[in-house]
Amino acid sequence: MSLLRHRLNRFGYRPWSFRYSSTRLNLAEIAARLNAFVEKVPTQTIHFVGHSLGGVVVLKLFEAFPSQRPGRIVVLSPPYQDSQTARRFIRFPGGRNLLGPCITQLLKGDVPAWSGKRDLGVIGGTLNFGLGRLIGAVGPSGDGTVCIEEMCIPGVRDFITLHVSHMGLLVSKEVASEICHFLEHGVFSRVSF
Repeated sequence: MSLLRHRLNRFGYRPWSFRYSSTRLNLAEIAARLNAFVEKVPTQTIHFVGHSLGGVVVLKLFEAFPSQRPGRIVVLSPPYQDSQTARRFIRFPGGRNLLGPCITQLLKGDVPAWSGKRDLGVIGGTLNFGLGRLIGAVGPSGDGTVCIEEMCIPGVRDFITLHVSHMGLLVSKEVASEICHFLEHGVFSRVSF
């Protein structure tokens, strides 16, 4: 996420990075640690940007600790409605250990409820190149790891797709620009679909 952090910094934001272990901790444990981390950030407004599972972690934070400071949220390719890539990958030897308890929770349908009380934007990729595509889990609509249908979160303010892969979301100038536009205005600058 360092390049994305750098780009957001150039747009005038002061990004803070939160690291977590999805292979050791479940969503509730990670959300509690994220809440403790956020409490130490010295600012009145806090925006959140989460990539893939990180986006689901942010949603869990707001489910478990809804009294957060003002701000907006952008999630990049969140596997909110299941993950066919994870379902395939978990069948490989050691796959369950590599994915960890967070993904296992998601596969059981244990996703955080979204209240819709805060501006939430989703950016999905449509460049179908990644692990999911390689193992036959992602069909024609997706970013190579997460299908567009899996990214849908009821109650979002805006949803766009950009022609980037799952990992490309982190290095794309256009994605960084759209994140900043949403953080400023509560909507993305362009329309997809």
